[in-house]
Amino acid sequence: MAALSKIPHNCYEIGHTWSPSCVQSAADVTRSALEVSFKIYAPLYLIAAVLRRRKKDYYLKRLIPEIFWSTSFLTTNGGLFIVFFCILRRLLGGFYSWSVGFGSALPASYIAILLERKSRRGLLTIYMANLATETLFRMAVTRGVVKPIKHGEVKLNFVLYYRSKDGLKGFAFSALKFIIGKEEIPTHSVLADDSQPSAERPDSRRKTLLSSTRKLLESICKRGPRHRCCKHYNDNCISYCVKGFVRMFSVGYVIQCLLKVPSAFRQMFSKPSRLPSLFYNKENFQLGVFLGSFVSIYKGTSCLLRWMRNIDDELHALIAGFLAGVSMFFYKSTTISMYLFSKLVETIYFKGIEAGRLPYIPHADTIIYAVSTAICFHAAVMEVQNLRPAYWKFLLRLTQDRFALMNRQVLDMFGTQASRDFKGFVPKLDPHYTTVPSKTVLLPGGDIQLG
Repeated sequence: MAALSKIPHNCYEIGHTWSPSCVQSAADVTRSALEVSFKIYAPLYLIAAVLRRRKKDYYLKRLIPEIFWSTSFLTTNGGLFIVFFCILRRLLGGFYSWSVGFGSALPASYIAILLERKSRRGLLTIYMANLATETLFRMAVTRGVVKPIKHGEVKLNFVLYYRSKDGLKGFAFSALKFIIGKEEIPTHSVLADDSQPSAERPDSRRKTLLSSTRKLLESICKRGPRHRCCKHYNDNCISYCVKGFVRMFSVGYVIQCLLKVPSAFRQMFSKPSRLPSLFYNKENFQLGVFLGSFVSIYKGTSCLLRWMRNIDDELHALIAGFLAGVSMFFYKSTTISMYLFSKLVETIYFKGIEAGRLPYIPHADTIIYAVSTAICFHAAVMEVQNLRPAYWKFLLRLTQDRFALMNRQVLDMFGTQASRDFKGFVPKLDPHYTTVPSKTVLLPGGDIQLG
């Protein structure tokens, strides 16, 4: 079997083809990973601190250590991959299909995640687990094991949003609360009664665009109904749904515009005619329509169920979340669907632990992260075509394109079409450091010889 076959090449001929020295190669990757990691985390932590309105003491004592903490995690993950790549080759006397990618990345990823702050491990684990699941699915499709599902992102997004107490925590709960609104996240079922508090609007508001839009919506839905179980005391049900659409449409539109700012800034002087596309582009509206329709369908369904059942029940989230998944037709994203699905699995698992029906696995987050990252690194080595393009670009950036310099033509013998997307690339190797004759070698003086 190809999976059990071994290739006798050394690590210079397969992996770090830019340098015959294992130590130098590991240092090169570590140095590039350190530089890129710092460029990623420094602005990320700074922006997060500003948005969270951190006090001066945080900037003086905690900001820099947290930046270097996360930087060391990502740097270690990249640098140790090369280290274990070389170690395994020396221990095994060559390369197996499992050792060239998965086997090298597994210990590197496990050690790296232990260096990261515990508060960030969960989020990193969820992301990599999503990516690994998607990668495995693509591998299965390539091998004909499963068939792709039409509109799979939409169907996968038909998930239950837990509104019960302790259903979601941390970032997921904060994000859900921001998108859906705190009115739709009660902690228990509430029967209709006449004791709901009333809220009065301020008599005067600043004449801003937001207040003008709100007044317009109020005039349209002024006499609309509101059920007594509904928590949106300032709005009737119709206005509540319309405002939810407008609010999240605006958020999605602004996000898409901001993502295009860097490329638009580069074209400001060379191609100024393209600047209007920054604001008037079909892609800019897709995320906004998705978020707006998702929220409006979710809220509308919840209100309708309260009118029909005369109760505010946590189970309404099941139907509302299912129907709101239709909005994914406007913005088909495997990343979003997989994240929501993984949060559902995670929530069910922890509820099972609390109920005593599922076992608790110590250090599960570090294990899942290590295995998931190893799967993605393995795909990056053996079958890039099945890896999410954005993650492949990230790996190239992290290693300053060194990941693309592997001798994948030799790896083709394992049957994964490792060199398919590399257009026949063959590294130029120094014959003084090779153990197996290559098709192309670099002779002293720069002459090329075919083996």
